Amino acid sequence: MMQDLTLLMELTDALLWQGFAVFLRVSALVSLLPAFGEQTVPARVKLGLAFAFTMIIAPAVPQPDTAAQFDTIMWFILTEIAAGVLLGIGLRLFVLALQTAGSIAAQSTSLAQVLGGAVAEPVPAMGHILVMGGLTLAVMTGLHVRVAEMVILSYDMLPMGRLPSGADVSEWGVDQIRRAFSLAFTLAAPFVILSVLYNVALGVINKAMPQLMVAFVGAPVITAGGLLLLCLAAPLLLATWLEALNSFIANPLEPVP
Repeated sequence: MMQDLTLLMELTDALLWQGFAVFLRVSALVSLLPAFGEQTVPARVKLGLAFAFTMIIAPAVPQPDTAAQFDTIMWFILTEIAAGVLLGIGLRLFVLALQTAGSIAAQSTSLAQVLGGAVAEPVPAMGHILVMGGLTLAVMTGLHVRVAEMVILSYDMLPMGRLPSGADVSEWGVDQIRRAFSLAFTLAAPFVILSVLYNVALGVINKAMPQLMVAFVGAPVITAGGLLLLCLAAPLLLATWLEALNSFIANPLEPVP
């Protein structure tokens, strides 16, 4: 009887130690996770999500190969939180790409000041629409499932209790920032092209008819054109963004081509 109780206690300690190690990485990731880690989500909900992800992920990852001692616990707190923050920043950059694309599109179509301060993060209304649409689309297509798969996969690339190399992290970070801004400009390209065509046409009209107040005629045109283009292009833009997000989740530490 005592031997069975001893084995049960050892098994319980091992499972709790494994769950704690997984919770460290998952909680850091959830705090930055798109949709689930937004500023408008209460901290208690984020904590519950972290526990839920931990219960899903812990059985699928290997147990720590070191015992739960004070120095080991402190080291795991450092390494696992660093790994979770690293993965979370990579995902958060895709939200930044949508915000940047919305800001570029709004500046190009004279819609930058409409409802600019009506959200937690001060972005133009067009950027807010793209962000909310992108996050909704990602959640509807199973973002939580793919994130759980990504965390399980991350233990092969970032082993438990091992601190990532500074050189590798810096190179990876520069690549991710480059991809985020490249994606943002790609998404905003139709609006930039519309703005260029509008300004060229406005210059030609002003040259041909100097007495005409082209600004009064052109301002409603570019505003209406920007809104119409947003309605037509938003599905394709969000699908492109979601494809890039899924590609990152499938292999988060893969170098950007």
